[in-house]
Amino acid sequence: MDELRDLTETLVSVPSHEDETAAGDAIEAWLREETDADVARDDAGNVVARVNPGVGESLALVGHHDVVPPADRQTTDSGDYVVETRDGRLYGRGAADMKGAVAASMLAFRDAAADADSEVAFASFVGEEIGGEGVRAALDDGFELDYAVVAEGSTNYSGPNRTDVAVAHRGRRASTLVASGTACHASGPERGENAVYRATDAVDVVRGLSVPDAEVLDHPVSGSIAVTEIDGGSAWNVIPDRCEVTLDERTVPGGFADLARTAELEGVEWVVEQDLPPMACDDADFAERVLDAARSVHEARSDAEPEQTTKPHATDAGWLAQAGTTCVVYGPSEPGEAHTKDESVSLDVLARCYETYRALVANW
Repeated sequence: MDELRDLTETLVSVPSHEDETAAGDAIEAWLREETDADVARDDAGNVVARVNPGVGESLALVGHHDVVPPADRQTTDSGDYVVETRDGRLYGRGAADMKGAVAASMLAFRDAAADADSEVAFASFVGEEIGGEGVRAALDDGFELDYAVVAEGSTNYSGPNRTDVAVAHRGRRASTLVASGTACHASGPERGENAVYRATDAVDVVRGLSVPDAEVLDHPVSGSIAVTEIDGGSAWNVIPDRCEVTLDERTVPGGFADLARTAELEGVEWVVEQDLPPMACDDADFAERVLDAARSVHEARSDAEPEQTTKPHATDAGWLAQAGTTCVVYGPSEPGEAHTKDESVSLDVLARCYETYRALVANW
């Protein structure tokens, strides 16, 4: 517990919301000092360590070391990150998302990789918070895995005092409806074409769309779509010639809402800004193997029994799964912890995850 706490504190204390270099340096140096693994740092800044490379089917513990910008209270006047430990939790930007899980994965990899019969790996990517730039660069460069446990949050999803195994998660497609019109003086609106009216017609189409559902290993996953912003007009007496509507769509494995229908309206363009893929575990035996390891750890600790579940948020597991890696998500972050001004992670849950990761690696 002390080593896990100390390593988590070290990683959380390194600012990485604008530049992940220093955090990657710390991870790389630790792996080179503490393990006999083949450690590599690619041009994007991703850190990957492998034991038994090329032997059998590979298993990786996967995380990321970038974070979202901290709140004012999470930094000092000089820009250092504030890290505090109290009441069994470690507080600081990135504690939950996801440097605590990275630390637990690093220690499990060090402590158990030598016992594995096949290839095991640890990977920490950059740029997860800005669309998975790190993992995408790695995949473009030929990075391959057979199986991965992505250590994003899955704690307390099915109930309290447990870390569940997420066998699927939703993706996110962010898009904009751009409505164009013709400006004129508002005293004669018939001489123009109101872009706001065209935009609201498009919103009506969005509201009438059905969202897809999917089922992954007997677990339902439902999509959603919502208008989150609207911006149009320049003055109270001018008919607007442009209006933009921002859409947040949560996609499911194999399914999207038919947003292309909005572009069938005159003067409306639909522009996709970001498309983060969903994840679906395609191997029931692997998902059960991870769940069995988790249940053994929970039982030994007298914790509640974990379940298979699904996750509402996109992670790097989506990119990995899209490239052919079989994934599950299993990690310490709880709902409502990531990206908050009081972000924290339970040290006890970190220990639970470490024990599960270690058991999976040792028996691979």
